Amino acid sequence: MRTITGLDELKKAEGDDLGYSEWHEVTQEAIDAFADVTGDHQWIHVDPERAKDTPFGGTIAHGYYTLSLAPTLSEQVLSLEGFAFGINYGLDKVRFPAPLPVGSKVRMSAKVADLKEIPGGVQLKLELTFEREGGDKPVCVAESLARLYAG
Repeated sequence: MRTITGLDELKKAEGDDLGYSEWHEVTQEAIDAFADVTGDHQWIHVDPERAKDTPFGGTIAHGYYTLSLAPTLSEQVLSLEGFAFGINYGLDKVRFPAPLPVGSKVRMSAKVADLKEIPGGVQLKLELTFEREGGDKPVCVAESLARLYAG
């Protein structure tokens, strides 16, 4: 994990690849729980028997499930210190180029893509790439925005 302390160090990190999280196993239980929380019970995610007959050969994770792993996987890649607080400001581009089959493992890499001065702090754009173990394409690519405030 990379620790960045303060705005000056963050500015020096612009453009840097920050590394990878650990592998995270995608289980049917987690997908079912996500479906319950979001109300998205589409069969391709929650019906293993029916999903066997698809080109995926089984259930796949919701795209938003994959994206929802960003906070926990980010904590394995980056620690920001020396700021009063930070907030999630949203996302720019998000794509799901490949499916994430249940039973596979996923990890995330991050890059400091851009910094913009804002009143009282800085807006940080991280490029997040989620990859499946053994996959040939990312399962999710996203530009995450956070606002960090000095204090």
